[in-house]
Amino acid sequence: MSRKVYLHIGAPKTGTTYVQDRLAVNARTLAANGVHFPSGSPLVSPGLFQFRAALDLLGQDWGGPPGHAEGSWEALVRRAKRRSGTVVVSHEILAPATPAQVARAMRDLSGSEIHVVYTVRDLARQLPAAWQESIKQGRRWSYRRFLDRFEKGRSWFYRAFDVPRVLGTWGAGLPPEHVHVVTVPQTQVKTQHGDQLWLRMCEVLGIDPEWTPLDSDRSNRSLGIAETQVIRQLNRRMDRAARRESSYDALIRDMLAQGELVKRESAAVRLPPERYAWAEERAERWIEWIEGSGVHVVGDVGELRPVLPGPDDVWRDPDQVRAKRQLATALDALAAMTREAARRPDPERQLTHRVRTHAQRLRER
Repeated sequence: MSRKVYLHIGAPKTGTTYVQDRLAVNARTLAANGVHFPSGSPLVSPGLFQFRAALDLLGQDWGGPPGHAEGSWEALVRRAKRRSGTVVVSHEILAPATPAQVARAMRDLSGSEIHVVYTVRDLARQLPAAWQESIKQGRRWSYRRFLDRFEKGRSWFYRAFDVPRVLGTWGAGLPPEHVHVVTVPQTQVKTQHGDQLWLRMCEVLGIDPEWTPLDSDRSNRSLGIAETQVIRQLNRRMDRAARRESSYDALIRDMLAQGELVKRESAAVRLPPERYAWAEERAERWIEWIEGSGVHVVGDVGELRPVLPGPDDVWRDPDQVRAKRQLATALDALAAMTREAARRPDPERQLTHRVRTHAQRLRER
C-alpha cells in the first residue's frame, strides 16, 4: 500500500483555520480522488478530531474536560494507516512540538512517506494577530508585554513561529524535499479556485483545485485596538485564564471576540514602528536558513520581510485606547449579551413547564 502523510504543523495565524475548513467541507470529493482528511465519526468534525489528536500527541489537555483528548492520536494514526494515497493531518499547535514528540509521530506513522508542511508569514502581520488570538483565548497581558516576551524567546508563540527551531525539529531525519515551506502572500488575490494561499497548499499536497469546489465560510477575523482592549479587560474581570471550564468562555470568545465585535470599525493592531528593525533582522535570519536548508519552498521567501508602514500610516498604541472608545465598545458588547440572554430560554421557566406537564399527565391517568 502506497501512502503519503502530510503533516501541516502550522504556524498559527497563517491561514490555518481557512485551510483546515476548506479541506473539511470538500472531504468527500477529495477522498474520491485519493486525498483523505481523517475524522473520528460523522458527529465529530475533522478539525475537532485532529485538534484532539494534536493535544494527545503533545500531552496537553486544554479546551475541554480532563481526559477529553486521551487516545485521540492513536485513533488518528489508525485511520491514517487504513488509507492509501494521500493523508493530510493539520493543526497549528503541532508547530512547537519537542524532539521526543516529533520522534513519536514519525515512529507511529512509519510505513508511510512522511512530509512536513509549514506555512509562514512575516512578523509585522503575524505578531499583532497572535496577540489578538491570545486575548480571544483568555490571556490578559498587554501588547507591550506580549512583544517583549516574544523578542526574548519566552512565549509559546515564539516556539511556534521560529522557523529554524520548528523545521529543525520536525525535519530531523527527513529528506529536505519532504519539508515544505509555504509563504503567506502579502496580499491575497481571489481566483476561481481560491486565494493564493489555498492554491499554494494545493500544489504542495498534490490537490487539483477542481477537487475543492466548496469554499470555506470560516475566517478568524481580526479585532481592532478598542475591541481587543475591551476583551482583555473582560478577561481580567472574569479571570478567564484561571478557569479551565467556564460557562461564559464560549460567549466571550465566539460571540464577542469572533462575532459581534469584529463588525466594528476601529484602528488595527499593528507592529510598533520601533520593532520593525528587529522583525527585519529576524526575517533575514529565517530566509538565510530556509535557502541554506534545501527545503521545498512554494511562494517567495521575500514575503517574510515585513512591509514598512507608509508615511500616512499613524500607529496607535493598543495599550492606550481612550476611555470613550472603550466605553462605546463595551456598550455594544453589553447590548449583544443582553440580546443573547433574552433569546435563550429561561431554565427555571422550562423546569416549571416540565413539572406542570408531568403533573397533568399523572392526573389524567
